[in-house]
Amino acid sequence: MERGGAVKYLSLLGVAFLLVGAVACSWSKAKPLVPLALEPGVKAQAVTLTEQGTQAYQARQFDDAKNYFSQAVAAAPQSGPAHYNYALALNALGDQEHARPQFMEAADLAPGDKVIWDSPALRPFGDPKSAKVFKGPLTGTSRPSMGGGPR
Repeated sequence: MERGGAVKYLSLLGVAFLLVGAVACSWSKAKPLVPLALEPGVKAQAVTLTEQGTQAYQARQFDDAKNYFSQAVAAAPQSGPAHYNYALALNALGDQEHARPQFMEAADLAPGDKVIWDSPALRPFGDPKSAKVFKGPLTGTSRPSMGGGPR
């Protein structure tokens, strides 16, 4: 290959790599984190609080969202999505110390919920694929636990 041909070839190769990289980066853009609806059968009060919290969260009023979601957790303590939503608001406020246990509880309460388990919000708090099995203290049932064991 001539010198001019080699330079042209390397230039085209560089452009191709840049194009592939740009496309790959656009595919991996994180989806925005959004609060989840609660499961069917949850108290109407918890559903209403979650709707109000979701409106506040989407309006970027994270303190208000935190308060609504906290009340939703109190009304539906066995709801994985309620804990997840509360954790999202805490995380948005930069309170990772309190968000972490809420994310963990959400994952423990909703072991099959791909949205919760695959959420980018959970990634800093542990890898669900390496989660250990947790023996529930009341029921003796097994469920994944991202916390690494009994609390």
